[in-house]
Amino acid sequence: MLERPANFQSYVDRLLADRFEETPRAADWVPCTTYWWVDDAGFVGRLAIRHRLTPDLLEVGGHIGYDVRPSRRREGHASRMLAESLPLAYALGIDPALLTCDDTNTASRKVIEKNGGVLEDQRGYKLRFWVPTSAV
Repeated sequence: MLERPANFQSYVDRLLADRFEETPRAADWVPCTTYWWVDDAGFVGRLAIRHRLTPDLLEVGGHIGYDVRPSRRREGHASRMLAESLPLAYALGIDPALLTCDDTNTASRKVIEKNGGVLEDQRGYKLRFWVPTSAV
């Protein structure tokens, strides 16, 4: 349980290590940098930048994933989180970045499009967008 300080510290250590290529991981996992979005009220959301794509991530998942806690949605956080992540992705050599969302997730689609995402196609129930990172 993450409520225990030692367990939470172990979780944070794993997240920090996951950004390095040499960190052991499952064969189908890639290095990933995780950021937390916080404000004066505390934790708002999480953002993950996957450093490269596997065949599975090319279909579902993409380079960047984000989520905002339910009590803080509809405040513009996701749009700002994605905007802030684009230069970070570019610094990792990602340009453009692939983002995916469910075809029923209108809010996420708007976030992606607001940040320059261009719809490439739909595969199953997933929409696939390419977002430039170099223009930011």
